[in-house]
Amino acid sequence: MKRHGNLYNKICDIDNLRLAYYRAKKGKNWQNTIKNFDKNAENNLLKIQKSLINKTFKTSKYRIKEIHEPKDRLIYILPFNPDRIVQHALMNVIEPIWEGLFIHNSYACRVGKGIHAGSRKTMEYIRKNNYCLKCDISKFYPSMKHNILFNTIKRKVKCKDTLWLLHDIIYSIGNGQNVPIGNYTSQWFGNLYMNELDQYIKHKCKIKHYIRYCDDFILFHNDKKYLREMAKKIKIFLKEKLSLTFSKCDLFPISQGVDFLGYRHFKKYILLRKSTMKRVKKRLSKLPEKLKRNCITSEQYVSSLASTMGWLRWANTYNLSLKLQMKELLNAV
Repeated sequence: MKRHGNLYNKICDIDNLRLAYYRAKKGKNWQNTIKNFDKNAENNLLKIQKSLINKTFKTSKYRIKEIHEPKDRLIYILPFNPDRIVQHALMNVIEPIWEGLFIHNSYACRVGKGIHAGSRKTMEYIRKNNYCLKCDISKFYPSMKHNILFNTIKRKVKCKDTLWLLHDIIYSIGNGQNVPIGNYTSQWFGNLYMNELDQYIKHKCKIKHYIRYCDDFILFHNDKKYLREMAKKIKIFLKEKLSLTFSKCDLFPISQGVDFLGYRHFKKYILLRKSTMKRVKKRLSKLPEKLKRNCITSEQYVSSLASTMGWLRWANTYNLSLKLQMKELLNAV
């Protein structure tokens, strides 16, 4: 496996830092911290560059926020300056290297992939198979071991300065484990960590019909006994190689529907998952009042509706759209 060096100068390059700055602030220009940064952006970027070159940069202290939807989680928040900019600068250079490692059917946080592409592939495999092994990982991000992650990275990256920066970010929290949900780098760390499983399933076990999205993954096959044996093998691999365990591992006939990526997939149609539908209803019910009270702008109102319509159009939701009064909501602006 080729290991990449001479990366750090690219990360510290002022043009790369400018690109990182624009990407980090995208959609967040209304925040006061970003407005203040913008007042003297070039000098602020030069300060970040200097801290990286001199290696005085250190990941800041996290602010922790607890959320309860779609499930209880702790979100770790870093300052825009310098942390979020630095993480984007790092990934601008590292992302193309890591992208080349991933299998085709890994759909989370990658350009040209995503939920809807994963849903289409799910439908393709459903029509070819009779059984499904659906699994997800227990407390995935909090369970990721720092040493396993860093050693995985070192197999692809040999640039010592870049490894120094990666080490600082990875070991910035926890006691030997926990990759913070909220860091821009974390979604990539998650893909890299689970890529070990992807490679095992696809190349060692030779599973043809396999899809993964973050820590949720599905194997399809016509032999139920074969999938049962695969569940045992995967359980051992996760424990021994990645120090992870299942939260769920279900084997069932495809005829009962495959609940994945926010949808329930059947051979001839797709439905919106019930929990997703409840969240959509709850969010839409609050939109008109938020607009009326000027809590959101008309642009934000339309954007939220467009996002919802994007979800709905990928499933058989004509009656649901009527029930939600989507046309009436759009005409309210």
